[in-house]
Amino acid sequence: MSRIGKRPVEMPAGVTATTEGSTLSVKGPKGTLSLQMREEIRYDIADGSISVQPANDSQKARSFWGMQRTLVQNLVTGVTDGFTKTLEITGVGYRAAMQGKNLRLQLGYSHDVNVEVPADLTVATPDPTTIVISGSDYQRVGQLAAEIRQWRKPEPYKGKGIKYRGEFIFRKEGKKK
Repeated sequence: MSRIGKRPVEMPAGVTATTEGSTLSVKGPKGTLSLQMREEIRYDIADGSISVQPANDSQKARSFWGMQRTLVQNLVTGVTDGFTKTLEITGVGYRAAMQGKNLRLQLGYSHDVNVEVPADLTVATPDPTTIVISGSDYQRVGQLAAEIRQWRKPEPYKGKGIKYRGEFIFRKEGKKK
């Protein structure tokens, strides 16, 4: 039994959910998001909540149960509050700046790195060493953050690179004589 899957997803006021064919659509103040429904899972919309239950007693249905409930919760949270990831840049001369719809990163390479920002996401640089990515789709926000971080992952000796806010970088001691 999935402990996560048992709880219904509560929909706040102003959020509506509908099913069309094999697609679950959730509409709220920040837009509309949809999810491709699994045939092993049953989705019931009633009384301001969405409950997710396995359609049968198979191992596959039970393994998808908790994950599908979490994906539905991400839809509801995305259309009401949205999601935010914050990246921090550490290193001498490393900085970020927005140029139109592109994010320009200076990361110690011989050239600047330009990252194209998708239309449905918002990227802000409150200061040259902080990048704030926000949007309504949890997966797309995390994917863009991972792609930006991929350009210069934090290294363990000096801690230089791009890291998530709150991420712990295991530091190593340098070479001794």
